[in-house]
Amino acid sequence: MKGLSEKQERILSFIERFIRENGYPPSIRDIQAGCRISSTSVVDYNLKILESRGYLQRSAEVSRSIRLNRGMHDDAMINVPVIGVIAAGNPIPVPTAETWDVTAAAEKMVVPRELTRGREAVYALKVKGTSMIDALINDGDIVLLEHVSMVENGEMAVVWLKDEKEATLKRVYFERDRVRLQPANEQMQPIFVPLQNVAIQGRVIAVIRRFD
Repeated sequence: MKGLSEKQERILSFIERFIRENGYPPSIRDIQAGCRISSTSVVDYNLKILESRGYLQRSAEVSRSIRLNRGMHDDAMINVPVIGVIAAGNPIPVPTAETWDVTAAAEKMVVPRELTRGREAVYALKVKGTSMIDALINDGDIVLLEHVSMVENGEMAVVWLKDEKEATLKRVYFERDRVRLQPANEQMQPIFVPLQNVAIQGRVIAVIRRFD
C-alpha cells in the first residue's frame, strides 16, 4: 500500500475484514466507528483518496457500495433493489401495488452474490418494528427476499393482507382455512387471518444487520 497514510491503510484493512466477516460492505459510519475516526467527513475524504488511487470503487447512488479492487471481483457483487419498508410488528399500510414492483425501485444496495444463493427476483426491505427480534431481525435491519407466492410452514415471509391493504413480516403457518402469522418475540401474540385474505410477497433468504 505504497504512498498511503496510516489512517488510509487502517481503513482499507477494516473494509477488507468487515466484508470477510459480514458478507457485505461497511457503511461510512461503520468505518468511522471501527477505525475510531473523528467524523464521517474525514472517512469520506480518505475514501476519495483511496478511490482515486485505484484501491476501491464506490457509487454515491448505491448504499454500502464500496468494492475493493484487491481480491474482490465485480461478478462477486450484485445490485439488489430496496423497495420499501416492512413491518415486523403490527402490519403497516403499503400505498400501492407498485410498491412491490422490484423493477421500479428508487434505491439499490450492493450485496455479495453468494447472499442471493443463485436466486433471481431478489429484493430488499427495511424492517420497522421488533416482532422478529428472536429471529435476529431488529428494527432498522434489512431483509433480502426471494419474490415467491408460496412458502412452507414456518418460513419467514412478507405477507400482504388483501382486505386491509397492509403488509407484515412474520413466520407463516397454514392452519386449515386460516393462516397464523407468528412473531418471533415472546411478548407478542400471533395474528390469525382467513386464508383467502393472504398473499405471499416474498421469502426471507438473508438478513443484513444495522450497524450505524
